Amino acid sequence: MRGDVETYHQDGSWHNKIEGTDEVFGEAATKAEAQSLGRARAVADKVEHFIRNENGRISERSTYGHDPRNIRG
Repeated sequence: MRGDVETYHQDGSWHNKIEGTDEVFGEAATKAEAQSLGRARAVADKVEHFIRNENGRISERSTYGHDPRNIRG
């Protein structure tokens, strides 16, 4: 299993990276485009996808694949 996917803003554009590695992929001009690329990678790798605002705060997170939490709903 690979690391989670993070979508973030840096140096005027949006990027995706695999957490815990130096692997950066999917540079995009818009947040929506970067989110789409990041989501596709997270689904393929069956990991969590973190989406950050321009200020660096997590605005959204989704799990694709095994969710270790035992919460109904």
